[in-house]
Amino acid sequence: MALGVTGLLAVGVAAPEASAATTPRVDLRVLVVDNGDSAVRAIAAQLTSTGIPYTTVDLTDPNRPAVTAAFLADTVNGTPRARFQGVVLPNEAPFGAGSAEQSALESYERTYGIPQVDAYTWAHPGVGLDYTSEGGWAGLLDGREAAVTTAGGAGRFGYLDGAFAFDDNDPGVQESYGYVARPRPGYTSYVDIPVPDGTGRGSLVGEYAHDGRRELVVTFAYNQYQRHFRLLARGIVEWLTDGVHLGRDRNHFAVHVDDVFAPDARWDTTLNCTPGDIDCPGGGGEDTGSIRMTAEDAAYAAQWQRERGFTMDMVYNAGSGEEWKAEHGGTDPLADRLVADRAQYRWINHTYTHPFLGCVQDTSTVPWTCAKNADGSTRYMSRSEISAQIRDNNDWAALKGLPVDRTELVTGEHSGLRTLPQQPDDNPGLAGALADNGVKWIASDNSREPAQRTVGAAQTVPRHPMNVYYNTGTEAEMADEYNWIYTSAADGGGGICENNPTSTCLPAPLDPATGYDSHIVPQEARTALGHVLANDPRPHYAHQSNLAEDRILYPVMDKVLADYRALFADSTPLENLRQSAIGTELKRRDAWQAALAQGRVTAYRVGRTVTVTAPSGVQVPVTTPEGTRKQLLLGTTAFGTPYAGQRSAWTTPELLQSAVTLKLP
Repeated sequence: MALGVTGLLAVGVAAPEASAATTPRVDLRVLVVDNGDSAVRAIAAQLTSTGIPYTTVDLTDPNRPAVTAAFLADTVNGTPRARFQGVVLPNEAPFGAGSAEQSALESYERTYGIPQVDAYTWAHPGVGLDYTSEGGWAGLLDGREAAVTTAGGAGRFGYLDGAFAFDDNDPGVQESYGYVARPRPGYTSYVDIPVPDGTGRGSLVGEYAHDGRRELVVTFAYNQYQRHFRLLARGIVEWLTDGVHLGRDRNHFAVHVDDVFAPDARWDTTLNCTPGDIDCPGGGGEDTGSIRMTAEDAAYAAQWQRERGFTMDMVYNAGSGEEWKAEHGGTDPLADRLVADRAQYRWINHTYTHPFLGCVQDTSTVPWTCAKNADGSTRYMSRSEISAQIRDNNDWAALKGLPVDRTELVTGEHSGLRTLPQQPDDNPGLAGALADNGVKWIASDNSREPAQRTVGAAQTVPRHPMNVYYNTGTEAEMADEYNWIYTSAADGGGGICENNPTSTCLPAPLDPATGYDSHIVPQEARTALGHVLANDPRPHYAHQSNLAEDRILYPVMDKVLADYRALFADSTPLENLRQSAIGTELKRRDAWQAALAQGRVTAYRVGRTVTVTAPSGVQVPVTTPEGTRKQLLLGTTAFGTPYAGQRSAWTTPELLQSAVTLKLP
């Protein structure tokens, strides 16, 4: 039986030219030498998001440890130990060529076969490249198209489809500078580009093998948020670790459609507010000109999903739909169509009638405040009322045969959870109501609470709000409200962007007829794809109003899907998970990162065996080469699932085993 550890993991990668008697131990940990440059920190961010442990040596810290032979290697129980499986440097020689620290590092890499990434350097013979004056080029790469070479596709960058463009999000901003150069002997190019103002192609990423060492040389600038880096980050890490490491990296995209069956209020382009909201003077109530899908919209949604191979999550309010039905002659073609197609969607409880589940709102002031009891305490919606909202929606779904996972919940406006500044704490009755109904995963707003947290026995699942507004059904309405928020007061906007330190104003208002397609769609799709490429499983959310009328959500989703499929090979599909699976993934990651931070994980390889110890109950994320098999009590089975040319999984010991053993092909 396992006693306080998750187990032992046999993977099997030997150090070069090592015999069975002298094979060293190599710890599954990366050394990051940080000089403050964005390129080094981008790679460190990729290590963190993947779940790979690393040690940082800060070159700006006068009290940092010296990089010596003793710092890099020692012995454990008589076995030589390399303390790091890979090294990330800001450039090829950050300690100075010929210095004691640089010499110690290079000797360490030769002895143990440790790869080194030069995060950003210039083209010169010292990294296996001709000078740019010798048929190369140096300058801005913004908007230029690069490609994965044949060697790169056969190696660690084979998950990409081939070509990609460098970011050029703002013509007025220089986004990436680079050195394009011809390889010398010993250098293998993995990513290249046509030489600007020249002939042939020059390298931007490649491997330089020399002097018994291997360096991955990157000759362009980047930061962790740029798409061109995010596309290459996986390959950089797989090269750095020889494809065997702790951690797991997948690309995720899920879209929640809130308020299904309910109508949504409409933005008033004259009042520049939403009638029915307390801050909208002259508002006529939510039902005046409200936006609601039709049966035709529902049929289109099902067809769109089938054609795209993508499933949306329908976040539904059955009671609001029943109210609408009663007010419209007792029939509801929309509900009939959605229920008929119920198996084509995932369904999530959004409460029966979408009330605010937090404190009782006092709307006599703008902004609203929490109403008070006679003793001055905050007045909240009761546990029983919250529970009824959850239960009644579930009961309706059961009656209609909707395939609902009762452990999942999205409350209206994420209410019940703390809402700053008015309600700094969760509704005290919320946790009990969740328990009453078996809810384990409750959605939260990622823009307010990006970290997962507990609510009683439940966990939050942060969701990314999409900049496709709930109160718009047409492109013109969307552009008008966008202009109000993002245009200066002098240009006819509300001045909101001027008063928000985290926002910027548009240089000029968008054209209501074309602004949605020309500006909003590409910007929102770029933001969403950025989340996808950052190994971020959190779902995105919009509203049913965005599937109605002009159906403005589809162009955004189409661009995300099309851009993704143009960039990635079939071996790297989008993971389209439901809320409970996303919550589970986030919970596992938090436990893993906590174990790493507490120093409670030990992982190393000795020849063909990798051993991992971690606290009992903590699942271990592992990535290994394709073809790896897991040892069972009797026989073996394929380890993990394939992704991007690798195999990966969260793993624990099998029944009656105290170790997890994986065998390479």
